[in-house]
Amino acid sequence: MADPLHVHFEDLETGQVLQLGAVAVDEAAIELFVQHFAPGWDAAYGAPDALVYALWSRLASDKAAGWAQSKVLAVDGLRFMRNPPAGELLRGRMTVMGKDPVGDDKGIVIAQHDLLDEGGRLVFSCLTRGVFVRR
Repeated sequence: MADPLHVHFEDLETGQVLQLGAVAVDEAAIELFVQHFAPGWDAAYGAPDALVYALWSRLASDKAAGWAQSKVLAVDGLRFMRNPPAGELLRGRMTVMGKDPVGDDKGIVIAQHDLLDEGGRLVFSCLTRGVFVRR
């Protein structure tokens, strides 16, 4: 039987950039999010930081669904550069910054994740450390 997990520790190279996909900032989602989680936030300012984080998290988890990644150990260095307006299309990317083998069966992958707006400007950035299975 073929291994359904198609990205292992050895498949990633330092400096490699992976596209995470795209997501639109939905006006209804902003309104609902503000109502439930950010009362007092004026939706005219765009998506609140926590919603931007949630959009990135969804892209990252969808992309990693088939990876041999057993755990995300850390999400550090969160930077929120701007609050995208409703209708903005955000694109995610992951850049492998480093790798560290841990024993014979796993390794740590350190990556920078970015969300960029339609003009290519940085909206959000963070660093992650994840445990990947080795082949």
